Amino acid sequence: MAKEEEAAKSAPQPPVMKCLHQYIRDLSFENIAAQKNLGNSASPEINVQVNLDARKGDNDNYEVILKLTINADADEKKVFLLEIDYAGVFHVENVPEDQLHPFLMIECPRMLFPFVRQIVRNTTADGGYPPLNVDPIDFMALYRSELQRQADAKETVN
Repeated sequence: MAKEEEAAKSAPQPPVMKCLHQYIRDLSFENIAAQKNLGNSASPEINVQVNLDARKGDNDNYEVILKLTINADADEKKVFLLEIDYAGVFHVENVPEDQLHPFLMIECPRMLFPFVRQIVRNTTADGGYPPLNVDPIDFMALYRSELQRQADAKETVN
């Protein structure tokens, strides 16, 4: 029995992730069309930019921040600008050090995204526009493209 317990303890443990807290760090909605009395007759073109950040906290806790910047333009004029920084504090265990960064940049934002999407939807509706449903984001593809961009930039420097 002791050998079985010892083998169980030495076997790789599955990753554990718990979202301890989530919150809005910063939210800004500028209704530029209303400020300039432009009206909102034209259907705006929506541009969504995504940024991610992660910071180590106490013990095995990490703060992961999902940042969205949403610009709406119609007829070459700004309609609105929405910026949100939404964060979660995650407790992460049993993730190898070399896999921690992708884990934090892919899995954690994936958990936060539905909440950010709902806030964006409500904020645009409360701002007098049709509710904006941000398309799902493929955080794996986003992570890979960022790695490729960094590799290309490194090549250009050398």
